[in-house]
Amino acid sequence: MTSRTASDAEMADLRFVLHRRALRPGYRLEDTARFDDDEWALAPASVQQQERGLTLRFDTVPDRHRIALKRLCFAMLSGPSPDDAPRPRISSVATAFYSLRTFLRWLDTTHPDMPLPDVTTTVYEQYQRHLLTTFPSASRRFALRSAVNILWRYRAGVAEAGLQTDPRRAASWSEPDPGRSRENTTERIPEAVHSRVLVWAVRFVDDFSGDIVAAIRSWSIRRRPVRNGHITGRPYGFQQDRIRTYLAETRQTGSPLPGLRGIPHFNAIAYQIGCDRTALERQREEILATASIVGVSEYAELGLDVQGRLDGAPWIEGISLAPGTDQSLTVLTQVLHIACYIVIAFLSGMRDNEIKHLRPGCCTSARDGTGRPYRWTVTSTAFKGELDDRGTTATWVIGEAAARAIRVLEDAHSATSAPAQWLFAPLKVGPGAGSAGRGGNHALTLAATNRQLARFTTWVNDYCAAHGRDDGIPDVNGRTWRLSSRQFRRTLAWYIARRPGGSIAGAIAYRHHSIHMFEGYAGTSESGFRAEVEAEQALARGEHLLAMVDQHDHSELFGPAADAARQRLDEFGEKARFQGIVATDRRRLLRLITRNDPAVYPDRYVTCVYDHRKALCRDRTGAPDEGPDLRACKPLTCANVALDADNRRAWQEELETIDADTAIRPALPPLLAERLRKRRAQIMHLLERNGAEP
Repeated sequence: MTSRTASDAEMADLRFVLHRRALRPGYRLEDTARFDDDEWALAPASVQQQERGLTLRFDTVPDRHRIALKRLCFAMLSGPSPDDAPRPRISSVATAFYSLRTFLRWLDTTHPDMPLPDVTTTVYEQYQRHLLTTFPSASRRFALRSAVNILWRYRAGVAEAGLQTDPRRAASWSEPDPGRSRENTTERIPEAVHSRVLVWAVRFVDDFSGDIVAAIRSWSIRRRPVRNGHITGRPYGFQQDRIRTYLAETRQTGSPLPGLRGIPHFNAIAYQIGCDRTALERQREEILATASIVGVSEYAELGLDVQGRLDGAPWIEGISLAPGTDQSLTVLTQVLHIACYIVIAFLSGMRDNEIKHLRPGCCTSARDGTGRPYRWTVTSTAFKGELDDRGTTATWVIGEAAARAIRVLEDAHSATSAPAQWLFAPLKVGPGAGSAGRGGNHALTLAATNRQLARFTTWVNDYCAAHGRDDGIPDVNGRTWRLSSRQFRRTLAWYIARRPGGSIAGAIAYRHHSIHMFEGYAGTSESGFRAEVEAEQALARGEHLLAMVDQHDHSELFGPAADAARQRLDEFGEKARFQGIVATDRRRLLRLITRNDPAVYPDRYVTCVYDHRKALCRDRTGAPDEGPDLRACKPLTCANVALDADNRRAWQEELETIDADTAIRPALPPLLAERLRKRRAQIMHLLERNGAEP
């Protein structure tokens, strides 16, 4: 390593690199990394429970440039920020470190004697050519260049060891990055996939969870410590008496012994009896003889009486402790865990890190006068847009099924021998469950969640194949759809915006969630979910308007605002054709309607051609660009109304309904009948005034 200067010495030894970071409970600053260390463990400052324990390994960086990278990471972690900007997240620091390591290794190989202050625009252009020939992904190249930009941005913290030339001055330094120009690059789960995924997830929550939780509780109870051939202080001979009694009761009841493929499982038998495994060896022949009479079963150890039903029959023969099988307690617990995640993610709009911070007791319900629950809320921690790395407490309104999933998770954790403080901490139950993860009861990482989502799909399809069912999760374009945690929020936003007429999983109406989640989200955090839904609504409206223009439906509008609608939509269509936009081009369509919004809003009864000065749905002292409030629309009197063919059909259906109601016998009360007649007259006047024959 190169020798350090006096300024380096000031930063060394006693300088804890996380001294201005919030630390996880249980960590002391004295136990964290110092500037002089070659490995900086960042786990103590990863305050989000699902984050991985990242480490910066400076011994993998060329000696010549190591001090510069240390100074940069120190500045990003605890030093002064350029322009008083918020400190980057721990994961962002790690990303910058490993991206810059790529640059510094390249520089050390191609220019071994060049310190960072001597790097010129010519060197940047050489590095850009290296990236173009080495990394096929434009997004990856963008990330690698961005890390060099960060090194320049933090040049004050790096001091004389850092860059002296702005990389952005290099002529060929930048290139278009398609990933950054999209409003939302996350794929929406196809309808055929997400409907089956949600159906099976709800089945686990409502129908299968009772058996799995009972198996977890049984497993926890049966884990009895045995030491030195004694059980609770009893001598070896006492265990032989217990073994003989157990075998006699088994032969009398005809219950199979725990085992697999016809062979008794001695460890499992020892657990059932409560004795040392070696104590069974004296009666091996008797055990084998008993097994030949009563048989063996992999489900016998837990002795579960299956209660869950699927199409009227038990959903599973039993739950075993054989590691790795689809019926094992370990696998079924993990599938139940991710099924609860799916239901909560689909029916709450929460981000992954918000879901991972759910605790037992986080869900509450509001009840009406009869005691019937009608609204469910959860409290968690929100991080998006918050200045404090530790986030802030926020509340979401969720669906009833999501509330049931939270109760199932609470029951599952309480059934274990060591309940966790986080609902999405790993459930370590059954043989082969593996480690509960570094850091104790921390929540599942994002990578672990995505792996479990893949396992969920595989489990469901294997189950359907084994039982001859045709309701598995279908492939998309001949391949299994790869679920990821980000897709649920994206898909939910799409359904809320499009408001489909059908329902998902037989009962979950997304229009209901649209109202309640918007009303119930606490204003303490910038969730961004409303913005996602509004973007989807804009896309849906843009697609509808383009279809009207392409089919010339806008030329057949009637009403006081019909002429304005035709003019606006003609201009909108011209801009779309000039830019080559089609309705399936999401990114360009959203950009078009954001910049050139014709302010035409199709709805069931009217097509609103919005003009703030004439609108009756808004207070005229409000903002002119806030758009119409279609829930407060006054279509019979507003001058912004235009009617298309669908609108006229809707009014005609209402006329027919009014005629049917006024013709019934016995007759309606006089006051109600008079109101209906006035309503009918107003509708007739609207249609006749606007050139539509009722």
